[in-house]
Amino acid sequence: MPATRIWIREPLAAFTANEQRAPGGLVVEDGLIVELLGSGQTPAAPVDEVFEAREHVLLPGLVNAHHHFYQNLTRAWGPVVSVSLRDWLLTLYPVWSRLTPEHLALASRVALAELLLSGCTTTADHHYLFPEALEQAIDIEVEAVRELGMRATLCRGSLTQAKPVGERPYRPVEQGAEVILADSERLIDRYHQRGDGAQIQIALAPCSPFSVSRELMRDTAALAEARDVRLHTHLGETPDDAAYCLRRHKMHAVDYLRSVGWLGPRTWLAHGIHFSQVEIDRLGRAGVGICHCPSANMRLGNGICRTLQLEGKGATIGLGVDGSASNDASNLLLEARQALYLQRLRYGAEAVTPEKVLGWATRGSARLLGRGDIGELAVGKQADLALFRLDELRFSGSHDPLAALLLCGAERADRVMVGGRWRVVDGQIEGLDLAALIAAHRQAARQLIAG
Repeated sequence: MPATRIWIREPLAAFTANEQRAPGGLVVEDGLIVELLGSGQTPAAPVDEVFEAREHVLLPGLVNAHHHFYQNLTRAWGPVVSVSLRDWLLTLYPVWSRLTPEHLALASRVALAELLLSGCTTTADHHYLFPEALEQAIDIEVEAVRELGMRATLCRGSLTQAKPVGERPYRPVEQGAEVILADSERLIDRYHQRGDGAQIQIALAPCSPFSVSRELMRDTAALAEARDVRLHTHLGETPDDAAYCLRRHKMHAVDYLRSVGWLGPRTWLAHGIHFSQVEIDRLGRAGVGICHCPSANMRLGNGICRTLQLEGKGATIGLGVDGSASNDASNLLLEARQALYLQRLRYGAEAVTPEKVLGWATRGSARLLGRGDIGELAVGKQADLALFRLDELRFSGSHDPLAALLLCGAERADRVMVGGRWRVVDGQIEGLDLAALIAAHRQAARQLIAG
């Protein structure tokens, strides 16, 4: 039986994502944080296990607010290495239409393992491709999440129009609205858990407002309201979004969100780069969240999200790795480093600190997913923890342990705990044959590209 009371003792540094401090560490009991300890303080009651953390930087488990698991099968594929988002999508759709359940199962396990090793304990995945034989895609992802012992918000995506209006449709990755809505209800009924400590939650997530009908956007929002689940989509990713919205819907993007019932605190948007100041004001007032995906935005040349302006108007900012064919990695700590540097280009070094960016990667992303039980070190929160050692060559000569995580480029957690259970020990995922997973995944990737 696992120990029920664990003292994570005297970390080298601790980031709580709030105003509290924990130089003496913290105590975990029955999956929850039950004490934060000051310097020299000891637990109020006996503990079953002590983990000496003097060589570790302690963080809340990182929270990834936007991903596409399946895309890691098409990482660094030559034909899309140096193209725009539009051409990237249109070139990859025929490849992705060949996805099988076996492909998705492997891709999901790889994505989750990579995230977990980077210190991520909770992730969102936005899956919107349901070709023939892959109608149970979300069910496959649920099993992978359970196997790895993480938490996830699995976004039941939808795509009724894969190519822009006026181009020849691409039916293999499209579904009808009735099928989408019926499956959304099925998934909520079967998997959505409520309350603190939930492992699996379901969100509803059209690919973008331009790839589904107005009616489906509206009906999806109504279903989310009725069933009390969250809404997610891509918006403001490229300059073309605004022009396309005006052309197709005769209104600006934020006006369109309002017209279909999406302009509210239930909604979080991926990317959010290309909004006018008026739109930023409205998104902030409405409490819409924005998931910043810096690596993908840089990789595809899409632009820089105006995070501090959005945050200043009331929007919550979180971080996401995005798909592993536009980022080509699923490492949330590296994503935080990228966010630090990219946002400093816009706002300057003084305005964007390591603490701010780590806050986006923890508490901010948790808020995007509608969760108040994770993303912080505080009494009563879930014991989701990430611990990093600074004993590699890259850290030699560093002085501020917390800043060193980002500035010196930490990549891999030494220990990761989810709900009071160690899932990563000494840099290895408990119970996972990583070499076998990599071998099977590589073979599947070659098979998918070959057709």
